Amino acid sequence: MNSNNTDQNVAAAQAMLASDKLPFHRKLTYGFTDMAGNLLYTLIGSYMLYFFTNVFGLAVGTAGVLLLLGRFIDALGAPIMGVLVDHTHSKYGKNRPWFLWMALPFTISVWLLFTTPALGSTAKIIYAGAMYIVAELTYTALSTPITSVLPNLSANSDERTSANSIRMVLGNVGNFFAVTFVMPLASFLGNGNERRGWSLAVGLYAVIAFIVLMIAFFDMREKNIGEEKIITIRESVKATKNNWPWVLIVLANLLLWTAYSARNAALPYYFQYNLDNKSLISIFNGFSIIQIIGMAAVPFVVKYLHKWGTTILMLAMTMVGQVWIGFAGTNVTSALVGWCLACIGSGSAMTMFFSMVGDTVDFGEWKNGIRANGFLTAMGASFCIQMGSGIGSFIAARILAAFGFTAAKAAQAAESLSAISFTFIWVPVIIYALSAVCMVFYRKWEKHEPIVTEELAERRAQEEATTEH
Repeated sequence: MNSNNTDQNVAAAQAMLASDKLPFHRKLTYGFTDMAGNLLYTLIGSYMLYFFTNVFGLAVGTAGVLLLLGRFIDALGAPIMGVLVDHTHSKYGKNRPWFLWMALPFTISVWLLFTTPALGSTAKIIYAGAMYIVAELTYTALSTPITSVLPNLSANSDERTSANSIRMVLGNVGNFFAVTFVMPLASFLGNGNERRGWSLAVGLYAVIAFIVLMIAFFDMREKNIGEEKIITIRESVKATKNNWPWVLIVLANLLLWTAYSARNAALPYYFQYNLDNKSLISIFNGFSIIQIIGMAAVPFVVKYLHKWGTTILMLAMTMVGQVWIGFAGTNVTSALVGWCLACIGSGSAMTMFFSMVGDTVDFGEWKNGIRANGFLTAMGASFCIQMGSGIGSFIAARILAAFGFTAAKAAQAAESLSAISFTFIWVPVIIYALSAVCMVFYRKWEKHEPIVTEELAERRAQEEATTEH
């Protein structure tokens, strides 16, 4: 191919990237997917350990084992789900039909998880474990295409970052309504019957989530779905070969979700027992909405600090916030300031990881000639969420159990209170720091992204030129 043709292909590739814009309404409805998912799933992440021990009546050690086992099983389902997405072929695309197929199973299973029939001790454990696994598996089947569809919405990295930021903001809206109002709503609807109240409250959330998912499905569009070939499992795995940015994102995101989940699992206990004020649970969870500020600001911060630098900044902010809470002690106002810093940081860091895992799909295609959206993003997102949440909740449960925590006690011993405080404040700090270390190494690969993007666009322009001729 002569230089004139090469220049024409480069120009065509650049023009293609510049013109590949997503309409705002589609960015908005893309965000609806995460808003619906978070409306229910954050109930599991934030309240599952508490619900199992203080509402359903399981021992904290038993609940911790169930959470780890369930998350482990579901984490194994994440790569399988990724392969299924890569093998999906329909008029709606690879990812979009999963929102239609999984909306009802997901919403119903989460409602059943928070519905507690009168059972014996052994049957209670079996029911809790089974429903937990089903709810987690259906969420994996829903969350995997939420992330893997992003590279198919636009080839423009800036448009992806913008769409992902809107997704994270709306996801946080779902999170806000879930963690802020579920306990007061359950109390109101239950009218003294806590189990009945939780079932009715989560049932109402499930109906809303289903409607929002259907709106997202009908508005969403995937590009080039007729041109994508169905790849084999071996090819999906091959896309990870020498894909070092993907390895770093998986490890860093896994650590982030481990820290985040350990903190969330310990939160209800910290305010109920250490600060002796159960109402603070909903108040502090409600203030987590402030992380929208960081999420919305991410595209602007990235322009100056790049993705790796922005992520490290947000992780550092999270750690500062956690330490601040530790030194605040019983000063609720001061603790709230630290909490807001921690929420802005952790929420923004999550935004970055969901965005960057989409970039590793491009790297896998550039390096290995295979575009495995489903598998790579399933491992970089759903697997990290599931496995990290399981490990984090298990760590919290084991620490509390080791120091004698018992939900039946109105007041905990000094050792239990120290364990709750350590799990809520200091365990996340340590793990967030390890995640930040991974991002230092990611810097090298981010610098290489412009070459990857341009060469992929040039390849596609050449393919289109060849097809036309």
